[in-house]
Amino acid sequence: MSKRNIEAVYPLSPMQQGMLFHSLYAPESGVYVEQLSCTLRGDLDVPAFRRAWQRVVDRHAVLRTSFVWKQLDKTLQVVHRQVTIPLEQQDWRGLSPAQQQARLDAFLQQERRRGFDLSHPPLARLALMRTAEDAHIFVWSHHHILLDGWSLPLILGEVFALYEAFRQGRDLYLKPARPYRDYIAWLQRQDLAEAEAFWRETLAGFTAPTPLVVDRPVEAGEAHKEAYGVLESHLPATTTATLQALARQHRLTLSTVVQGAWALLLNRYSGEDDVVFGATVSGRPPDLPGVETMVGLFINTLPVRARIRPETPVVEWLRRLQAQLAAMRQYEYSPLVQVQEW
Repeated sequence: MSKRNIEAVYPLSPMQQGMLFHSLYAPESGVYVEQLSCTLRGDLDVPAFRRAWQRVVDRHAVLRTSFVWKQLDKTLQVVHRQVTIPLEQQDWRGLSPAQQQARLDAFLQQERRRGFDLSHPPLARLALMRTAEDAHIFVWSHHHILLDGWSLPLILGEVFALYEAFRQGRDLYLKPARPYRDYIAWLQRQDLAEAEAFWRETLAGFTAPTPLVVDRPVEAGEAHKEAYGVLESHLPATTTATLQALARQHRLTLSTVVQGAWALLLNRYSGEDDVVFGATVSGRPPDLPGVETMVGLFINTLPVRARIRPETPVVEWLRRLQAQLAAMRQYEYSPLVQVQEW
């Protein structure tokens, strides 16, 4: 690592620290390798596409970041002045659609297993597979430690705006991006003593995790085995519309309704009237100007406590839950590890 290529050095956010730990603990799990794949149709100008992605990497410091931890008391993230994002190209035009899909599935799996060396940027890779004269499969792989879901459309919006300009022989001016280190600086100014008081009061008297034993009890020795999976289910449009109408009618957010439903499910399966579960929050502080257009990892995972009161009407109970969630918002910066210790 050349010192002349270092632009900035600063600490990690709490979520970044957690992701780094789990990535080093199980480097081949691929659990934090994020992937986006889609088909680009039309006469793709590959040089303009490559140039657009490189301009976005040049604009956003977080996309030029690596992490250092060896022989250090505190893990740090390092922003490099110059980083080139790789773009792999393959030609699949001689393959049938079924063969192309099989190749894509294998490629995505291989990319997840390959992962990233967090000490060497960039922590992202691009790939273009040409499947027809006017079609390419595009794959963007990156480590979650850099970006949250909010950031993805911001980056893609810039890439395609720049691409359109470059393919027409023009340049495009974009306002300077506010760097991720401004959020880290904001984090360091927060009052952890105030957060500690809030979480101690919120979680007072709760000492054991809420069990979710659905089809069989957890056997001895299984409690610490880690396993990952994704189960996706789509509600019918009519059900979604009904839930949205319910939320609007009673001035609730759909998030409150969903979290309330999850709390009731935990109550039914665990038999506990007082449950705690983890919820992911956006973590973007409203008092940080321009935070809605910043690129980086802002999310956090925090506990939500729900006391089930069968005698309370459900709408009233949901309103109380929503008020509790609103109160939690000002402490979204709280490190989960410390919340557990408090």
